[in-house]
Amino acid sequence: MAIDRVVSGMRPTGMLHLGHYNGVLKNWLSLQHELECLFFVADWHALTTHYDSPEIIENNVWDMVIDWLAAGVDPAQA
Repeated sequence: MAIDRVVSGMRPTGMLHLGHYNGVLKNWLSLQHELECLFFVADWHALTTHYDSPEIIENNVWDMVIDWLAAGVDPAQA
């Protein structure tokens, strides 16, 4: 059985770091050219970290998506 689609997401818990790049983004960048990819922001999951101050999550979501674009995630392909 061949894999045709990738579904993957990240929790917006704070600033992205090298661990995010090496663990996830580097793989996303190569997979977006090979398979149908659906990448998402798991903002509801972030409530497990910031349940007492959910207003932080909105800013983290925008910052994370901007970082994805800066790293090379192509919205036309993923």
